[in-house]
Amino acid sequence: MRKTLVLALAALLLASMGGRALAATDLLETGSTLLYPLMNLWVDAYQHGNPNVQITTQGTGSGTGISQAISGVAQIGASDAYMADAQMASSPMLNIPLAISAQQINYNVPGLNNVHLNLSGPVLAGIYMGEIQFWDDAKIKAINKEYGNKLPHTQIVPIHRAEGSGDTFIFTQYLTKSTPSWKAGPGFGTTISWPAVATAVGASGNPGMVQTCQNTPGSIAYIGVSFLNQTEKAGLGYAALQNQAGKFVLPTEPNIAAAAGATDKATPPDERISLIFAPGENSYPIINYEYAIVNPKQSDPAKAAELKKFLDWSLSEGQSSKFLGAVHFLPLPASIQKLSRAQIAKIQ
Repeated sequence: MRKTLVLALAALLLASMGGRALAATDLLETGSTLLYPLMNLWVDAYQHGNPNVQITTQGTGSGTGISQAISGVAQIGASDAYMADAQMASSPMLNIPLAISAQQINYNVPGLNNVHLNLSGPVLAGIYMGEIQFWDDAKIKAINKEYGNKLPHTQIVPIHRAEGSGDTFIFTQYLTKSTPSWKAGPGFGTTISWPAVATAVGASGNPGMVQTCQNTPGSIAYIGVSFLNQTEKAGLGYAALQNQAGKFVLPTEPNIAAAAGATDKATPPDERISLIFAPGENSYPIINYEYAIVNPKQSDPAKAAELKKFLDWSLSEGQSSKFLGAVHFLPLPASIQKLSRAQIAKIQ
């Protein structure tokens, strides 16, 4: 009788806890919309094997991800951008690469969305500075001789991110490294002072960039490669970009890997490094590490322990092609995984 009573009380206690013997540890990941699709795949798979942790994901933009990781609102600030020296001086955080991604330059040019136009840093800078206003501009024709007579006299609508964004960071780094006038002017960052161009439009997140570009004939946009499936479904074209060697290359896996291979050995222990405009004839010029921005000193030991477990998992099982291939990312080289694990070990 007594044993039956004990079992009944235990069942009642479990029911009052929502059927869980252990309370879940809650973690919040927020930030990069480029990393967001991969993070959702990771979290879904991870929580199946780890029911005692509840991870919430949000695609809010890299700027928000960094700021909320610094403030302690989020345990993981997802970012396409590493933190600048000035930010690190006031808020020393871990910048932990989790994967390698890239960025497309997409466009909606009626009749030409089924081809890959050639574009360069100086031409893109001219477009976003308002100096190149039509698709049949002589500077665009000069690098697209095959399609020169097909380029329409259509006004260009440059689309940029309206919020703080790692995509803006890597796009404007490409312009800065390839175009002296851009370096001397707007420069790069997760947010910049965009030149006053009458046709320019702002959009929120990569989903907003895709939709705005799709709905705006003549437009051009920078969109993370994890949205390649969506840009193809929207019928958008994407460009072959001029790299440091002067070649026009597409964001294919071999070309992204070539750029990563040309830069990984230069990665410092804190892993804050630009992979933009890498040397090499086949290197695609806009690639980056996808970062988890993390405070090494967590306020809750239980959260710290679960955070370390999840990040370690992302560098082992999470590097599988079934996850990365679905969003067109590449795994980290073994040497970079080692550096990332060393940073994860600092979390407490």
